[in-house]
Amino acid sequence: MIDDDFVEAQRAVLVRLHEELGDVVRMTGEGAKPVDLDEPIGRISRVDAMQQQKMVAENRQAAQARRRLVEAALSRIEEEEYGECLSCGEEIDPRRLEAHPEAAFCVECQGRREQRV
Repeated sequence: MIDDDFVEAQRAVLVRLHEELGDVVRMTGEGAKPVDLDEPIGRISRVDAMQQQKMVAENRQAAQARRRLVEAALSRIEEEEYGECLSCGEEIDPRRLEAHPEAAFCVECQGRREQRV
């Protein structure tokens, strides 16, 4: 059962996670920019730089996406709907919320969503 103390603890976790993800987004901003093809470096170095840029950009996008999920979870706390599955309306297992505090769906509904993809 989800009580007020649990929700407040999760709020603190979510706020900290939101800040950490914001730091990741800010720190990866420069590295996610496209590689300058006119830069005088060797072909292998350019390929390495392009691969590195792609990985940084993907990590940045993942951090941005998770940050949006965290923001949505914080909104659900404010609306007193945190811990309710957005699909079936049942309570999300607190153990799931401890592992993934931004979770919006119970395990069963999340599994069904992932099977559709």
